Amino acid sequence: MKSYAGLLIASFGCSAGVSFLMTPLVRLLSVRLGVLDTPSLAVKTHKEPTPVFGGVAIYLGFMATMLLLRLTTNFPTGTLYNLRSLVFGGSLIFALGLIDDLKRPRGIDYKPKFVVQMLAAALLIQFGLRMRFLQPDYVAYAVTMVWVVGMTNAFNIVDIMDGLSSSQAAVAALAFLMISLPSEELYVNFASAALAGAAIGFLPWNLSKKRKIFMGDSGSLLIGFLLAGISLGTRYSEVNDAGVFAPLLILFVPTFDTLFVSLLRLNQGKSPFRGSRDHFALRLEKLGFSRERVVLIATAAAGFMGFCAFLVTQLPLRGAIVVYVLVAILVLWVGRRMALVEME
Repeated sequence: MKSYAGLLIASFGCSAGVSFLMTPLVRLLSVRLGVLDTPSLAVKTHKEPTPVFGGVAIYLGFMATMLLLRLTTNFPTGTLYNLRSLVFGGSLIFALGLIDDLKRPRGIDYKPKFVVQMLAAALLIQFGLRMRFLQPDYVAYAVTMVWVVGMTNAFNIVDIMDGLSSSQAAVAALAFLMISLPSEELYVNFASAALAGAAIGFLPWNLSKKRKIFMGDSGSLLIGFLLAGISLGTRYSEVNDAGVFAPLLILFVPTFDTLFVSLLRLNQGKSPFRGSRDHFALRLEKLGFSRERVVLIATAAAGFMGFCAFLVTQLPLRGAIVVYVLVAILVLWVGRRMALVEME
């Protein structure tokens, strides 16, 4: 048990270390190549051209840990098989995001992006990662693909403020780790530790005033995809069947923001695929909160929802239902309050 815990800590440390050390280097590369996120569009919330290669450091941190685990451990075949699905699918999504970053400011049209994301989701399914509580299989495959593509884009959508997406990724990954530890789902345990480390290693540079860097689409799409894949590997319903919805709680903040802005845009006759300044984080800022306070509020909300997710996997069915109902009431109240905030 001690060696197992030590290996998890080493996975976190390796990923965090590589991500932290590589971020200033890829920032320099981004500056030298002139790959910057310029505030040329109305939806941009920053004021200075900013390097965008942070996702490269996150990718390298995660993949370095996967390689280290492959070379130094004797995992069961199934665990290696599942980790390979995240490596291959994650690399495809990373490449998509990197090309999108290089084609700034307009980037790639959403239609080809969806095609590549669906291919990556199909890769996870091919490796056996899918929702197993749904039948028949074709329904499980379809819902799994929607979940993976949706979550991949959710983290891209929520990445509109320094520290927001990376802090959400770290909290969500640690929540998946906490829930999966008792069952020792090895691929979930180590992928979660590695992703949490990569996100935390990048975070100080993203929050830096003098050496700021964005994760870009290569980082946000990668994070969303990896978390979607990780969420498919844990058994949530050993205590009660309602536990299968725990990932919705763990990934509540990006899921809420995606649904919130999509519904608002559709209600206004706008395309949900076009950016606008109507995110919950920007609405909190409009209410007078500083950006640092907004990120702290979102992080606290993610931590609270992660704890609720843990509860619904451990309580009897009635207790889990009570938690879901209370969360639903809270979400509806918050959503209504946020929708009343007038934005430009």
